[in-house]
Amino acid sequence: MNKLRIGIVGLGWVSQVFHLPLLSKFEDVEVVAVCDKDKSRARMIAERFNVHRVYTDYQQMLAKEDLEAIDVCTSTDAHLPITMASLEAGKDVFVEKPIARRYDEAVQMAEAAKHHKRKLMVGMNNRFRPDTLILKSFLEKGELGKIFYVKAGWLKKLSNDNPWITHKDKSGGGVFLDLGIVMLDLILWMMAFPPVARVNSKMYMHKTKSVEDSCIVFLEMKYGTSMMLETSWSFQSAEDFFYCDFFGSDGSAMINPLRIHKQLHGNLVNVTPAKTETPFNLFKKSYENELRHFVGAVRELHPVISTGDEAVHRMKVVDAIYRSAAKGKEIVLK
Repeated sequence: MNKLRIGIVGLGWVSQVFHLPLLSKFEDVEVVAVCDKDKSRARMIAERFNVHRVYTDYQQMLAKEDLEAIDVCTSTDAHLPITMASLEAGKDVFVEKPIARRYDEAVQMAEAAKHHKRKLMVGMNNRFRPDTLILKSFLEKGELGKIFYVKAGWLKKLSNDNPWITHKDKSGGGVFLDLGIVMLDLILWMMAFPPVARVNSKMYMHKTKSVEDSCIVFLEMKYGTSMMLETSWSFQSAEDFFYCDFFGSDGSAMINPLRIHKQLHGNLVNVTPAKTETPFNLFKKSYENELRHFVGAVRELHPVISTGDEAVHRMKVVDAIYRSAAKGKEIVLK
């Protein structure tokens, strides 16, 4: 089998910890070139992963290298120009979350993928966790009855890995675009994308200046399901954690750790699959499964999961969340 020829743009922590180590081990993939504005960092990382071609300009990489796909792991402000140039050059694109800083940028990227007839996949690795895949299968089969309430959150200390993330011009927003969008996507995907009818949100800036470091969101779905999301870089908690809990007419389920309870013959029974894995293994497998899926999609083995169109739908809700917080009132989505 010919190896899929990939170029990676952006060599921050997500590239170094997940993308490069995983892609370098895939037998059907060749990381042909890497690109980063920091030349010394690019050379050092290329040497570590045995990549022979190094660039500081992605346009040069696109022009000079025979690549089939581009993996975009830069700061969010660079997602739009790199993705647009890559699609125009005839490459399939994987872009890390969030797809873009704003709804209008996401629309441009999704439309460009259609125009150039290329694949665009947006990184939402929590869809590919083994535990979330198990829970999604329960929900799809209606095992928990009608889901009427979902609550989810991700509370994580702000790290120094991506200093640009607190600068609005580069990130587009704060903790919600960093963590909240992941939980929003997870809920919408697991419930087959129910239409969002109303949004109420509140944002706080305790330790940041231009973006929110805490956010609380309440969403009402068109068909009656209520959702609550909380995300923060500054909650005074002893440890980082995330959760996603579903409550239905016939049972309930929680993620991290996975627990599923169902009404059977008048009793609430624990039907959680016995096999459990460590949180880090689940996290690592989510990236591995996600990147394998992208490679398979480029090879036409299956359709893309987490498409540009899904990201546009998600960013429309995100836009409403930020408008609700700015205006201090409920936003109705049409």
